[in-house]
Amino acid sequence: MRLEAKLALFNALSKLLLVLLGALVIPPVGQRVAVAHTDEHLQAKKRQVLALIRRDGLATFLRTEHGELYANYHILQQEYLRLTPLPAGTAPTAERIFEERREVDREIEDFRILSVTVAPRRPGERALRLEIGSSLATVELLTATLRRLALWVLVAGALLTVLTDAAFAHHLLRPLRELLTRKLRGIRSPAEFSFAALPTSTADFKQLDASLNSLMRQLQAAFEKEREFMSNVSHELLTPASILESRFENMLQDPTLPAAHAHQIVESQRTLYRLRNTVRTLLLIANIEKENYLRQERVSLTRTVREAAEELDDRRAARDLTLEIDLQPDFILPQANATLLHTLLRNLLANAIKYNREGGGIRVRGWPLPPFPAATTAAGYQLRVEDTGPGIAAEHLPYLFDRFRRFQQAGPGAPEGYGLGLPIAQTIATFHGATLGVESVVGQGTAFVLTFGAES
Repeated sequence: MRLEAKLALFNALSKLLLVLLGALVIPPVGQRVAVAHTDEHLQAKKRQVLALIRRDGLATFLRTEHGELYANYHILQQEYLRLTPLPAGTAPTAERIFEERREVDREIEDFRILSVTVAPRRPGERALRLEIGSSLATVELLTATLRRLALWVLVAGALLTVLTDAAFAHHLLRPLRELLTRKLRGIRSPAEFSFAALPTSTADFKQLDASLNSLMRQLQAAFEKEREFMSNVSHELLTPASILESRFENMLQDPTLPAAHAHQIVESQRTLYRLRNTVRTLLLIANIEKENYLRQERVSLTRTVREAAEELDDRRAARDLTLEIDLQPDFILPQANATLLHTLLRNLLANAIKYNREGGGIRVRGWPLPPFPAATTAAGYQLRVEDTGPGIAAEHLPYLFDRFRRFQQAGPGAPEGYGLGLPIAQTIATFHGATLGVESVVGQGTAFVLTFGAES
């Protein structure tokens, strides 16, 4: 998962946790706010009633019903006001707010009630108990309203912060995306790396870009030195190898040469022949990496595969191997080097013959790759060279294209592999903008996969 996606996921999960926490905390908080609001409303009502009594006296409330001096009920019994005369000599009580069930107009409702004692203003008057009640249904309605409002605000705030965090993370990580796409993606060698400075104001990205540029410069210098060394050494070794070969041939033409010595010279010629082929192979790799070859030919993969297979018919027949070639449709490389492509496919077929079982088979298949979204042409072409050999152990696959790395093949009697054939094939594939991979299952066989991109 990409870093930006991880940051966005973390932000979304943190906001979700915040919403869940709010869903747990908001209801009791809303309840307390609603109750406090109701209590404040009751206090305001009390102040209004006491102000009226001080201003107009009890004359305003002179109405006796059911032992109450005054009773007034709000519509739907949601609020009520009651003045009840207290017996003479009753001590005044402190103001209190409580919840209690009351019968109002023959309906029983739960009320939050403010109760306070109103002292007599004139001699002979009795103390009164003032009760102002508010239905708890109103409190619950207010609580539900506050709860919904708070939850909606919380959810909207969480979504807004998620979008804001995602946009900020996208902006903040833009230099990293450019570093991956513009500098690292598709780089096959240090020579293709772009050393242009990364446009960013973030110190960490600047340091990363500078360190990467420095590392790639060192790698590029090391690659150039390796290529130059390999090319120079190869050139220097070819001359003495040719001289030794001529001397061995002259010595073999001497009629007085003992048979034992002649046998030793023949063995030396074989060793020299292998040395000369290795030197030429190294020189070929160095010249390909330096792009000393032209890519100006239109090359048919089907024709090249068949030509390479014909050259190896005697080897294949000696091991009783079957060959199936199925490239439908054919793929034409518009800009390629026919000789190098022939060498690539010949090496793959030679490996399929060498590292196969007696009486096995070789299958060469090819097909166009599916087009990219919104594209009308194929994305490239894939060619597979499959054999029925003993397969390659999984621990060897990452090192299969390393030069001079050799290991024992799986299975009894299997030859030791591989030398320089596969590194040459990979170098030629890279030269043509293609990739060469391998798939193998021990005991079932190996498949080398050559993929040509649309740019080929």
